[in-house]
Amino acid sequence: MSPATVLGSGAIALWAFLALLSKAAADIPPLELTALSFAVSATLGLAVIGLRGRWQVLRQPPVAWAHGVGGLFGYHALYFAALAYAPAAEANLLNYTWPLLIVLLASPVLGLRLSRRHGLGVATAGLGCLLLTGTGLQASGNAMIGYGLACCASLTWALYSVLSRRLAGVPTEAVAGFCTGAAALAGLAHVLFEHSIAPSAQAWLAVLVLGAGPVGGAFFLWDIGMKQGDPRLLGTLAYATPVLSTVLLCLGGYAPFSPALVGAALLVGAGGLVASRA
Repeated sequence: MSPATVLGSGAIALWAFLALLSKAAADIPPLELTALSFAVSATLGLAVIGLRGRWQVLRQPPVAWAHGVGGLFGYHALYFAALAYAPAAEANLLNYTWPLLIVLLASPVLGLRLSRRHGLGVATAGLGCLLLTGTGLQASGNAMIGYGLACCASLTWALYSVLSRRLAGVPTEAVAGFCTGAAALAGLAHVLFEHSIAPSAQAWLAVLVLGAGPVGGAFFLWDIGMKQGDPRLLGTLAYATPVLSTVLLCLGGYAPFSPALVGAALLVGAGGLVASRA
């Protein structure tokens, strides 16, 4: 496994904390939480750029800004909207098809060959994801709208991830600028569609950790992994995210351990092992 792929895997580990930290900041409306978290990540990223005197990295072509801001904000906006309309477990199931889409899109978009082991790894890890997140879809009320939004979120993040390799000339430091744009868009959407709520001390701590990790540092690591590492392997390993996230929720007292969780962890681990040996 290359160093860049290892760094990309670090993003997967950070994203495992997203659900737990979101629970800790549950009193903040979704778009407000998104805006605050991206504001923290943007501040940290811009501070690093300023200390290194590399403001020139923000001078990127419009297509790079559209890709960066659109991918970061678009995915989170679609994902939070999906959770508002559809049952959370089922929306998560559809959302976490993005690792599968990354592996599958690596061939037509990037011209990378997919082997039988890649396919077997994806299928095995996908089965684990299915076992973990639910037993079927409910087509009641506005749920179908939420399912559609979750599928759009999945496709958005998969395309953002795979197309990052097409923009390999854009330095990873530019992600700080993209986070700034995402924070601005989320803030505008919050003003238009939500009522502001003053965060509690616990919520502020969760926001700071989110901005430094799952909604911050993870994007920089993922950018390196997608541009310089193996997107097929990262796409398969990303199936570990819902499993790790659920384990942390259990440890935090938000969900009980279950046989399905153990089985899902074994299947996801096996899928990643098979794909890594391809």
